Amino acid sequence: MNQSWIKWGFVAAALMNIGGVLLFSRGFTNTAINAADPVVMSNFGLLMIVVWGLAYLGAAFVRGNVQWLAAAFAIEKLVYVVVWLLWIGNNSLSDLYSQDLLAGVFYSIYGMNDLIFMGFFVTVFISQQRQTNS
Repeated sequence: MNQSWIKWGFVAAALMNIGGVLLFSRGFTNTAINAADPVVMSNFGLLMIVVWGLAYLGAAFVRGNVQWLAAAFAIEKLVYVVVWLLWIGNNSLSDLYSQDLLAGVFYSIYGMNDLIFMGFFVTVFISQQRQTNS
């Protein structure tokens, strides 16, 4: 995988985490997001998603092999995908949309976003693993 693709993929992941949380949570003031999943999406949980975004941004500027960072990021994304699937299976998006549009959109898309970036991180890991072994 081209180093430029890796860099910009990490930057995109960072922007999605940081920008997505700040936009959909209205700067940590959207209580509908918190109430829908008070453990994972508390303001502390949202802040930690922003921190993960900062880690992705830092990784974007590492010159060299980031395969193990990518592996850790893929596992982190897997956790959020599983949590999202469990949430989707046990909650009503329509109820959330009726409470708050941004919260509804957030819960509709965050798991798919994490799945896409999990795939990216796995691809980076495999690509850099192959480079190391060749």
